[in-house]
Amino acid sequence: MSSSSTPPHRKVAIATLVGTTLEWYDFMLYGTASALIFTKQFFPTLSPAAATLAAFSTFAVGFGARPIGGLLFGHYGDRIGRKTTLVVSLILMGVSTTLIGAIPTYDSIGFWAPALLVGLRLVQGVGLGGEGAGAVVLSMEHAPRGRLNRYASFPQMGTPAGLVLANAIFLGTSALLPESAFLSWGWRIPFLLSAILVLVGLWVRLGITESADHAALIRRGEVAAYPLRDALRVGPVRLLLILFAAIATSAVVYIFMAFTLSYGTKALGFSRNFLLLGVIIASLVWAATMPLWGALADRSTTRRVFLAGTAALTVWCAVYFPLLNTGNKAVVLLALLGMGVTLPISHSVGGIIVAEMFPASVRYSGTSLIVQTSVILGGALAPLIATALWTAGSTSTAVSCYIVAVCALSTISTAVLCWALPIRTSHTQDEISEPVPVG
Repeated sequence: MSSSSTPPHRKVAIATLVGTTLEWYDFMLYGTASALIFTKQFFPTLSPAAATLAAFSTFAVGFGARPIGGLLFGHYGDRIGRKTTLVVSLILMGVSTTLIGAIPTYDSIGFWAPALLVGLRLVQGVGLGGEGAGAVVLSMEHAPRGRLNRYASFPQMGTPAGLVLANAIFLGTSALLPESAFLSWGWRIPFLLSAILVLVGLWVRLGITESADHAALIRRGEVAAYPLRDALRVGPVRLLLILFAAIATSAVVYIFMAFTLSYGTKALGFSRNFLLLGVIIASLVWAATMPLWGALADRSTTRRVFLAGTAALTVWCAVYFPLLNTGNKAVVLLALLGMGVTLPISHSVGGIIVAEMFPASVRYSGTSLIVQTSVILGGALAPLIATALWTAGSTSTAVSCYIVAVCALSTISTAVLCWALPIRTSHTQDEISEPVPVG
């Protein structure tokens, strides 16, 4: 089917998937490098444990910038349109990631090397802060009646797809080059490739149309002057519950994709390539099954599927590190695959469960606020807390207790949302565009 004859909702689904994949490629490539490379290249004067904490701290810096990007892009996304802001966010990510691949190391310029690394990581965070909520909002606002969750799951697939792409290129570069060459300069190749990949993403994204919901707001003269302020009117109870509900998926994603690599190589002695391959396989399962869970949510409800997902994560996180600690490669692969099976349940509808709380006039800003705050409380801190707990106790038991507690909090919050504070359970484009009652 030619591009001109492709239905708008399919073009938008593809464009948001391509764009989020490339942006998550950029963001997660940094996570992989921070676990495996940056300790030696940018923090060589520190002890191994301190260098790991420093590397993960620069990783967390990007999360600190994400709310800035979310609020900035959310404001203009609600004011001038979703498409334009998403194009700008993609450019920011591509430029900053490419420049990371060109930074001199500590041996060359000393303190300025980690300083530049942190600065570019901040730009990455601003760019991704505008992407996460906006792509889901754009896709759901183009979705046909009765298939909102299915189409809105496409930009969510960008997270595992970006992880697969980042780790596959990282693994391929590592396998093709001698260890010394890879650690010296080969690690830069995946970052520099971002320049080419982003050009592809821009070509796809520039070909889509603006959201009909936003266009209708402009025609009616109902564009919000202060969308974030208006988004807060849904009420503090609902905002806190949806925030707590969203934390678990974010935390587990970063434990899985960043801390596992560090823990597996340093504590368990597995090779870097074995763990990268395992994460890639699990992430392929993660990405492939997301539309299935989105379709199920269209037949059931978003909240029921999300609740099942957080409950499944709670159970699997309880056994995840004990399985890793067996040291048996087959069992370790089972642990990773278990993440690939359980993560997509809640992740597939994670954007929708937040976005459905807000009317179209403030949807980008409101969704960004919740998503980016949950990412800081969950994703940004997870590798740091896990590393600190592991270093302090020389065991993964405390790490397991921490991540299970986070998942349990999300499960309880989602259950309260489902039964104590119900809002809409039907998922059509017309109904989702109506204002949500203030409470």
